[in-house]
Amino acid sequence: PLPVPQTGAGPLSARELDVLCRIAAGESNKLIARALELSPHTVKRHVANILDKLGLASRSQAAAWLHAQGLAR
Repeated sequence: PLPVPQTGAGPLSARELDVLCRIAAGESNKLIARALELSPHTVKRHVANILDKLGLASRSQAAAWLHAQGLAR
């Protein structure tokens, strides 16, 4: 497998960071899916991967992590 690019977001891929920014903006999976032209299932997987990679339990914790990193768009 290819190494994950290191943005300022640690282990997150560029797409995961896009999804996380939209989570932090309060968007639902359905809205994120529409905006990024993905299936809701794919967004759900991205959210699960984000939480796993960051060791967090909720979307709100992920949003707080994003803000703490200074990465919120």
